[in-house]
Amino acid sequence: MQPATRVPLAVIAGSWARIGTIGFGGPPAHIALFRALCVDRHQWLSAEEFEDGISATNLLPGPASTQLAIFCAWRIRGVIGGILGGICFIAPGLVVIVALSALFLATHPPIWVLGAAAGAGAAVPAVALQAALALIPASRRRVGPLRARRTRWIVYFAAGIVAGALVGSSVVLVLIACGIVEIACLRAWRPPQNASVSIAVVPILIAVPITGTFAAIAWVAAKVGALSYGGGFVIIPLMQHDAVDVYRWMTGAQFLNAVALGQITPGPVVHTVAVVGYAAGGIGGGLLAALVAFMPSFLLVLGGGRFFDRLRRNRAMQAFLTGAGAAVIGAIAGSAIPLGLALGEFWQLGILGAATVWLVVLRRHVVIGLVGSGLIGVVAVLLLGAPIAH
Repeated sequence: MQPATRVPLAVIAGSWARIGTIGFGGPPAHIALFRALCVDRHQWLSAEEFEDGISATNLLPGPASTQLAIFCAWRIRGVIGGILGGICFIAPGLVVIVALSALFLATHPPIWVLGAAAGAGAAVPAVALQAALALIPASRRRVGPLRARRTRWIVYFAAGIVAGALVGSSVVLVLIACGIVEIACLRAWRPPQNASVSIAVVPILIAVPITGTFAAIAWVAAKVGALSYGGGFVIIPLMQHDAVDVYRWMTGAQFLNAVALGQITPGPVVHTVAVVGYAAGGIGGGLLAALVAFMPSFLLVLGGGRFFDRLRRNRAMQAFLTGAGAAVIGAIAGSAIPLGLALGEFWQLGILGAATVWLVVLRRHVVIGLVGSGLIGVVAVLLLGAPIAH
């Protein structure tokens, strides 16, 4: 596919940076903003082209909204446009989240900051549960009405819950396994003779810890960028085990703060990886983590964009996503368990209960829920003397 029209690079830079600045609310908000810009307002892309871009980027690992930003800019101004658009979309939220990381992860932060972090962090398990529930209807529709396929969906979903709750960063192995099982069940692909050897190497590569702070940051970020199927929230089980248990860059409570910051800042949720990088190596670590995590998205879209139509028609890929997608949703739901166990104070359970009602029962806005939880935490600490762990 060739660029649809000629758009000045300055226009791409300004428009994509604006969406990266005001794009609170995750992929649904980003999709709506890019559709309004590229399809409705300027007709740079047809509605069909835009929907094809959404479908194609959802087949890829990594942050889907970032890949859509790159895809749209690539379609209207080629590779240079894609690179510029992706950077301008990512940069505003990255600047904000690195600045907030410096505040929330300081050695001696103000007491109100600790209260806000404890309050917002207490709501994070509810955010994970809401994210999983929101993904279930589309995934169930994907499998169709056949009882055998629906039964397998339940098995994949249950496997994902167990993986998200128990196996940490190795959750990606469960996702891959569920995708391969679905391919085998549909007989959509016959593996080559050396496939078993290749598959056996994957768990070894994922499980081996890397020494050296910046090498380890890059390794964790690479796993997030290359292996996160199903949206930004699946990075939680991918990162939590490495950041808290393996490398001990942050406590469980601080990781909750990282997830909350990734939700309340504009732009892609994968910005959470920058908070982990900052905890490990300061500003340099945060920027390195972001660079490595987002790099696969640029490579996949700019290098493989011309093959997207073929990819969407591939039976094996569709089957893999059916199995892996169900496991992803389960893993996101399962991650709520270790996130909840990371809460250090009894009073945080009250905030978690209120956030669950707000987000899961009433299905209200995530950012408002997190900000409100943070404000309650500030009040609890400053006025009521609630204890906090730091």
